[in-house]
Amino acid sequence: MRRLAFLTIEDRGDFVMDDELAIAELARRDVQVEQVPWRRPATNWRAYDGVVIRTTWDYQRDLAGFLALIEEIERLGVPLANPAALVRWNARKTYLADLAARGVPTVPTRRGRGLSAGELRGLPSALAMDELVLKPVVGANADDTYRVSDRVGDDALAEIAARYADREWMAQPFLSSILDEGEVSTFHFHGRLSHAVTKRPRQGDFRVQEEHGGHIEPCAPDAETRRVADAVLAALDRPPLQARVDLVRLEGGSLAVMELELIEPALYFRMDEEAPRNFARAALDWLAAAGPAPRG
Repeated sequence: MRRLAFLTIEDRGDFVMDDELAIAELARRDVQVEQVPWRRPATNWRAYDGVVIRTTWDYQRDLAGFLALIEEIERLGVPLANPAALVRWNARKTYLADLAARGVPTVPTRRGRGLSAGELRGLPSALAMDELVLKPVVGANADDTYRVSDRVGDDALAEIAARYADREWMAQPFLSSILDEGEVSTFHFHGRLSHAVTKRPRQGDFRVQEEHGGHIEPCAPDAETRRVADAVLAALDRPPLQARVDLVRLEGGSLAVMELELIEPALYFRMDEEAPRNFARAALDWLAAAGPAPRG
């Protein structure tokens, strides 16, 4: 029986996880999966035929340590999904500029480092945005993500600016479509579209993650959604085992990439009965392509 390690987080807290659905499908195909906290010391990675980065949803708090771990796994010759080089590229949201340069429609994004409260007050105007969303260049789970407009009070602005006093930030226009149409996520396993969901924020919020009260439901991707998602996958050097493409509608009416999740994407297996089987089949294809791992 082949063995896979699914990298995960030590403290699951309130996170919603459904990897057990994919683990059960892999077990039916004689693949045993162990969920291994990525911070667990002295793990024998060569005991596994492959390692899949799954729910490491605190990696951004120690990016250097996380990257060192996955690079060590690859150094040992153990197949890793997704590969360390792709993870390193995807860990900084500067990848959006790379996608845009490759012809992929992306949400307009500006970047900088460090902000005072006064600079933050003038940032929407300086970037020709009525209202913007400020987020860290390295971040996940919508941590330290804020809506900024002239309606934000001075105390709140000072608090937000303090979090970015010596930190890289990115600013994107706040898109009203997120409040009604929501964000569409498509899921791709080994380059093949598996399923899709629509994510909408709770009343009074703009963050679509479940941990922030967002509502998730399955959807059937239309032709435009498929076209843009396909353009994202085509922009990569090779199809990764797992990819999630987050799309939103711009004010002009077209779809654009908000984020591309290649590290530890929530995959919402429970939203589509075929999704766990799609992932299991893709994982087997990936293992076959990777070849045998060194054991010991």
